[in-house]
Amino acid sequence: MNRFSARLFGIGLALGAIGAAAVLAVNAYAGTKPSHTPARHTRTEASGQPVIDWDQLLLSIVNTPGAQPANIQPTRNFAILHAAIYDAVNAIDRAHQPYLIAVRAPRNASETAAADAAARTALAGLYPSQQTSVDATYATELANVADGPAKDQGVRLGNQVATDLLAIRANDGSSITPPTFVPGTAPGDYQPTPPNFPTPVFTNWGQVAPFVLDTGNQFRPAPPPALTSDAYAAAINEVQSLGSAASTTRTAEQTEIGKFWNPPIQNFWNQIAQEVALSHHSDLPTTARLFAALDLSFADSAIAFYDAKYTYRLWRPVSAIRLADTDGNPNTVADPGWLPLAGNTAADPSYPGAHSTISAAGADILASFYGDAQHFSLTSPALPGVTRSFNSFSAAAQEAGLSRIYSGQHTRLDHDAGLTLGHDVAGFVLHNALLPAHDSSGA
Repeated sequence: MNRFSARLFGIGLALGAIGAAAVLAVNAYAGTKPSHTPARHTRTEASGQPVIDWDQLLLSIVNTPGAQPANIQPTRNFAILHAAIYDAVNAIDRAHQPYLIAVRAPRNASETAAADAAARTALAGLYPSQQTSVDATYATELANVADGPAKDQGVRLGNQVATDLLAIRANDGSSITPPTFVPGTAPGDYQPTPPNFPTPVFTNWGQVAPFVLDTGNQFRPAPPPALTSDAYAAAINEVQSLGSAASTTRTAEQTEIGKFWNPPIQNFWNQIAQEVALSHHSDLPTTARLFAALDLSFADSAIAFYDAKYTYRLWRPVSAIRLADTDGNPNTVADPGWLPLAGNTAADPSYPGAHSTISAAGADILASFYGDAQHFSLTSPALPGVTRSFNSFSAAAQEAGLSRIYSGQHTRLDHDAGLTLGHDVAGFVLHNALLPAHDSSGA
């Protein structure tokens, strides 16, 4: 069984009852999969700009109040969008293995039209309330492709690939209503956090079918250190000092960092990928593969860190600090009025850190395409007018993870476990998906 067939079979088992039509459609395509070492046809290199344009549209959608369903992790939809674009473009380019949908496309079909149609169909299916903006973007993008058979073939290809991918993911567990979360009462148990005491979110996300990983717990971190350990005390004391809203030890730059990285972390890394891909003038197949690898890694990272968060259910720093007199550790000191720099705390358990996990994965994926030493700059909606610049992906990943200590959201234990988890997920994706076409034959 080759990698494509194994992944299709594994996802079929994980998803359970997939619509029969979708299964037949995918199997039909699998039967017409091109050889593992296809001859590259002569073509004019297409720009990767359409991939970036569609990524920007999805960023705009998820930042629109009410547009993103509250029960759906945005990383899932980014992965579906870019997997559809990649499989549609790759069906024509044929330089790499498909992610999931293998189609033998006409050699002269338009890669750009295929990318646009796949994106439009995917986003219209994921965000029906955003149909107007999706269709407007589609019309603008497709106007750049000359009319004719190549355009028509590309459109049909993109539509079919996205339709099949949406059908496969329709029953992936993401829409299941989770049971009511019951907070623990023992020291160390996660509980809703002051001052707003939010209801825990994505309590079932660790059971969503992964995109590339075999299971959500495949790289589950080891348990956090005991509350009575020196490592735990050191981690709590660090965030108690640096992450406090009233901190006198946090530097001005650390305060800026803590606020800068507060928005959803996957948005930042998609923006970084946009800038770097443009600076390298990456062509369409390369850009499509980059964003597919990036967002597949993010989707599986989210599944993996939610699996771990709700396995260990470790309390957040604000709870740990306010209730330190119950933890049995003589090296921690309770501060009943302590609040984090960020104000409110994210509505899920502490260990591992999401920012650190996603950032480690993003840095590894981007470095695999362009090398780690890249200069780029980044802005944040949390601090308008502030720009932070970096000379490597790894430096940005480290800062993003540490920002959660400065903002009072996480401890260094969460940060270190998240970095390891993100590296593991990205490494698995890089070695098991979107590989050069000849790899599956052992050549």
